[in-house]
Amino acid sequence: MTVAAAVGQALGGLGVRQVFTLLGSGNFVVTNALRDAGAAVVSGRHETAVVTMADAYARLTGEVGVVTLHQGPGLTNAMTGIAEAAKSRTPLLVLAADTAGAAVRSNFRIDQGALVAAVGAGVERLHGPESAVADAVRAYRRAVVERRPVVLNMPLDVQAAPAVPGTARLAPLPAPVRPNAADVTALADALARAERPVILAGRGARPYRADLEPLAERTGALVATSAVAAGLFAGNPWDLGISGGFASPVAAELLAGADLVLGFGVSLTMWTTRHGRLLGAGATVAQVDVDADALGANHRVDLGVLGDVAETARDLLAELDRRDHRPAGWRSGAVRDRIATGGRRDERYEDAGTGDAIDPRTLTIALEDLLPADRTLAVDSGHFMGWAPMYLTIPDAQGFVFTQGFQSVGLGLATAIGAAVGRPDRVTVAALGDGGALMALGELETVVRLGLRMLVVVYDDGAYGAEVHHFGPDGHPVDLVQFPPVDFAGFGRAAGFEAVTVRRPEDLAAVAAWVAGGAARPMLVDAKVVPTVVADWLEEAFRGH
Repeated sequence: MTVAAAVGQALGGLGVRQVFTLLGSGNFVVTNALRDAGAAVVSGRHETAVVTMADAYARLTGEVGVVTLHQGPGLTNAMTGIAEAAKSRTPLLVLAADTAGAAVRSNFRIDQGALVAAVGAGVERLHGPESAVADAVRAYRRAVVERRPVVLNMPLDVQAAPAVPGTARLAPLPAPVRPNAADVTALADALARAERPVILAGRGARPYRADLEPLAERTGALVATSAVAAGLFAGNPWDLGISGGFASPVAAELLAGADLVLGFGVSLTMWTTRHGRLLGAGATVAQVDVDADALGANHRVDLGVLGDVAETARDLLAELDRRDHRPAGWRSGAVRDRIATGGRRDERYEDAGTGDAIDPRTLTIALEDLLPADRTLAVDSGHFMGWAPMYLTIPDAQGFVFTQGFQSVGLGLATAIGAAVGRPDRVTVAALGDGGALMALGELETVVRLGLRMLVVVYDDGAYGAEVHHFGPDGHPVDLVQFPPVDFAGFGRAAGFEAVTVRRPEDLAAVAAWVAGGAARPMLVDAKVVPTVVADWLEEAFRGH
């Protein structure tokens, strides 16, 4: 057995059950060894796409995403996906072939470790046959513990060497961090003083609805999430939805009126807080996180608590029970009714449809009525990206994947593929702009080849709309970001999709028929949207860049 085969076998023994790859000679053996060890393998058409697929898969399943790549250009092609995963704190193990130590003139030779470290990912290496299995296990463990991608560089000469028997044993993982008792007391004191508390949950809180909702009930707090945690409190009558640019006016007003904002596993970025303007200037802001350097990194924090979300919520609830705390009455019937009737769909607007182009709001509201409730939504980057999460219901914390840590255009379709692989029981909706769709055309074939139950919706305004709406009003020329019409439905049919071009609401009858037929094969909606309708979140988008 070679080292490459031994590494694949060892990782399979740790429980790796899904691998994403674009195969080359450098990662061929290890990938097949993983498959022989029981892992399913998905092949994509671009390296950044397969990393993004693994990223989305990890977010939905809670597993470590595993990717294998060829050396040199295989890794450089993947760097945008690795940067996204690093900024989003996704645990990934990237098995990247590397040139042999003596191959100093190889065309493939680059400093792979320096490249990876530059985007914030961890770097490991197969040092030799004797240590190879331990090297791979260490890289896997680091991905779990550090919650970020770790790239294991695998020199070709080491991969090809005879394996030295070794045991793949994962060292015990650290216990969740319990908060300091004094910090729990301080949080309880802040809640005792609060009359209008809000619990704001981020991605780090996604697994912990069962811990946060009892705390919210005990304190009478309203609840909200950052964009990446959308759906966490779905169905809760006190759920304000997404905090930030996607928030409804009613949600934004209630968030601004809170006198205590208690953040759990949330970074409080400019997007979640609207550059700090969404949270009231007089509000007490508390933040709970397992990373000390996250506390106060993006927004002022009056009380920072180092602790695991669940452990802190449980300890705080116990302290409030000990005090026999009584909520102040923020959860009134009037507030509940405002939340229930103050969503984005309840807003009135003048439909801007022309007959040749559909209003994106009308399009998305119609899709909400047509699509099954049990869905997963994945969204690419661009001006269009607010429509789907603002108007489509997200069923739970596993119902939305938002690869926006690096704000790269073009990751949305690969995100949807990884989500669909992770949750094949659901229909996956991929909301793309025309720019991002053109970047990802090759992965349309991947969707069809895998037989995924997916609806791809292309919001086609014939432009990079964010730049048009940002620079155009100031008189700048925008012709370089506007483009001729593209037949996305034709691209979809060529790849094997059912497809329809939508210019008017009645054109969506094809989608209704697709849903009625069981959504058995993927469908693409080429939506020609009105380019003059501007998303109201866009005003925030370029602030602070």
